[in-house]
Amino acid sequence: QVQLVESGGGLVQAGESLRLSCAASGSIFSINAMGWYRQAPGKQRELVAIISSGGSTNSADSVKGRFTISRDNAKNTVYLQMNSLKPEDTAVYYCNALVSPIATPNRYLEVWGQGTLVTVSS
Repeated sequence: QVQLVESGGGLVQAGESLRLSCAASGSIFSINAMGWYRQAPGKQRELVAIISSGGSTNSADSVKGRFTISRDNAKNTVYLQMNSLKPEDTAVYYCNALVSPIATPNRYLEVWGQGTLVTVSS
């Protein structure tokens, strides 16, 4: 069983910063890509940023220059540093990972975290 546990969400004012963390635990052989998605009320879930096992990153145009994704492979953890937050960044943020379990090292499973709420007030 593999789990992703997010932390770091909360209520901030526009212009402030937050750092989200997501730690993977369980019977993990390896982790490929890790990423952050978000879902605002009444909207579809969208990709925020993604990072490969080698450290290559990609992010949505709406967060470029403000959000930075990083990972610590030794800790099986991915981070999202969010600066200059705007009210439109308000959403539930979900961690996502492609995980290869010990039991089936040649297969990748897509795992989601439970989500953490980020609220940005104007």
